[in-house]
Order: sequence, then C-alpha cells, then structure tokens
Amino acid sequence: MTKHSPENERIKRKYFVYLKEAEGHSEPTVDAVAKALSRFEEYTHYRDFKKFHYEQAKAFKWQLAEQMGQRSGKRLSKATLHATLTQLKQFFFWLAGQPGYKARLQYSDAKYFNLSDKDTRVATAQREKKAPTLEQVRRVIEMMPGGNEIERRDRALIAFTLLTGARDSAIASMKLKHVDLTANGVYQDAREVKTKFSKTFYTFFFPVGDDFRHIVVEWVRFLREDKLWGNDDPLFPATRVALGATLQFEAAGLEKAHWSTAEPIRKVFREAFERADLPYFNPHSFRNTLVRLGQERCKTPEEFKAWSQNLGHEKPLTTFMSYGRVETERQGEIIRELGAARKAIQPGVDDFAEAVARKLRDVGAMLPSRQ
Repeated sequence: MTKHSPENERIKRKYFVYLKEAEGHSEPTVDAVAKALSRFEEYTHYRDFKKFHYEQAKAFKWQLAEQMGQRSGKRLSKATLHATLTQLKQFFFWLAGQPGYKARLQYSDAKYFNLSDKDTRVATAQREKKAPTLEQVRRVIEMMPGGNEIERRDRALIAFTLLTGARDSAIASMKLKHVDLTANGVYQDAREVKTKFSKTFYTFFFPVGDDFRHIVVEWVRFLREDKLWGNDDPLFPATRVALGATLQFEAAGLEKAHWSTAEPIRKVFREAFERADLPYFNPHSFRNTLVRLGQERCKTPEEFKAWSQNLGHEKPLTTFMSYGRVETERQGEIIRELGAARKAIQPGVDDFAEAVARKLRDVGAMLPSRQ
C-alpha cells in the first residue's frame, strides 16, 4: 500500500517553509500541522491533493469524530477535532492559491473542514484550569527522597518551577549562569533559553516561601562547589545512563548535558505527585498557582503589573485573560460574601430611613397648617 505521495510531500514542504519563514510559526506548531495532514492523507490513502473534493473533508470529519485517542482510549475531544480541522482548513485555503492547484481547488472548499457552531463552542470554551496549592507542592517536595544527586535534582526542579514560574522548555535549556542568587532571580535570555515567542526577560523569585528558595540555592551550590561545574553547564542536567552490574542500562548520575526535550521534566512531576498521593499537575499548572497567589497579594495595579511581568507577560491583560479566571469555589465565596455584606448593611439603611421619616413628621407638626 502506498505510504506517501511525492507530489503531496513536495507541496507540504513548501507549506512548512511558508509557515516558518513567512508566518513565523515555531517548530512545534509546524509539527502539529504535519500531524494533521498525515491523519488526512492516511484517511484518503495518500491521494494526490490535486484530486481533493469537499466530500473528502465531510467524510474525514465524521471518521475523525469516531477515532479513539491512543492514550485515553476515548474518542478525540472536541478541542482536538477543532485544532486538527482548523489546520487542514488553513492548508487547503493556502493550497487553492498555489500554481498547479488553482484550477482544481476552490477557496470555499476549505470551509468544509469547519465543525458545527455547537461543536466549535464546545471546543473553544474556556474551562477552569486546575492548579496545585502551595501546601500541595510543599507536600510533594517533602515526600521526595534526596539521597543521591538525581533525587536532589528532581526536588530542586519542582521547587525552581514554583519559585520562577518558568516554562518547562525554558527550564530544560537553562544554564547555571542564568541564575543569580544574589539578586534572587533568573535571566531568561532568548538567545540560549527556549522562552515562548523567544522573549528575553528577567524573573525574580516569587515570594512563595524561603523553604523553596533554600532547596534551589543548595542545588546551585552543589553544582558549582561540589561538582565544579561552570556558567555554561546545564542548571538541570540530564540523567546519565550506563551499563550496571546486572548488565542492564540504569541511571548512573548526572550527564553534563541539557535534556533534549521537556518530557523528562513532566515525568519527574508525574512521579512526584503520584508518590505524594496527589493528582498530577504538570509544570505549566504552577503558573496558574502563581497567578492566583498574585490575585490575593497584589493590592495595586502597579503590583499586579510587576507580578505579570515577572511571568513574562508584557501586559497584565494577558495574565487575566489566560490565567486569571476566578475559580468556581472562590466565585461562590465572593458571591456569598457580597450577599452577607448586603444583609449587614440593610438594617442600617432601614434605621436611617425611619429616622428621616420621623424627623420629617416632627418638622411637619411644627409647621402652620394651610387652610
């Protein structure tokens, strides 16, 4: 069975270059587009894109809606359907303007990849983002062993994520020189650190507790003073794998090299929360924790601006729109508090109104009557 179409591969490569060089999209975004196209080609048995018909889009939508996720074993979520179909729609819209395809495709054909309005609302609805409390993160770290250098690294990794709110991709690429213990901060230099949108900014340690800071300080000192590592060495090095006594590959300390991806970081988090008998929270959820903490502690616009900037957001509105949703539980508390406050005020209002009426009656009794 055919596993690819040479014509399709050529035009896909051209599209990927367009996405990166003209649209400025990152490699992960292009990878997601490639995955969506692969799904569609597999469904059509790698039929040439020049033979595309909108009926293929309609049938593919139905097939995709029935597909099961490899990890969950359940049908793909509406969000996944929406993302996949949107990527395909954008590709075929672009394709309709390319030489050799103009005569065969219509721009309107791409719209057949749209979900229904109802499914689109479900897919794009903002849902409450779960985040651990400071107490839960503290418990996770307390339950983690710290006997060897790998275990110490893992404890410091979780403490550092909370202390800085840095994204896992940035943490995986950080070097020792990026941490300034004197200034209590981290310089996220986009020339070397994989920050979102390649932004360069400075993050000061968030005020989450001296215990978290102490773990990070001890880790940095261990690398510099005990391991004698230098500025350009990784802050959180990869695990060195070697052949053990049982002739099996096993962890054998730290490798003086960065993790190639952020997946090992997520694995550390997953195992740590499981050990503490808590639901898994990924590294990014710690940013939600910090935003909620900022909502509690910041009393002025300037304070929240600084807090938002510390997360790498240029505008506080980004923090509010992306992370600042009021939790349902807290929403209920606020509404109940407002109700209690209204009840507390009401008796005073009634008393005041009655006093005014009484005063008016007294004044009226003193006025001469009108014949």
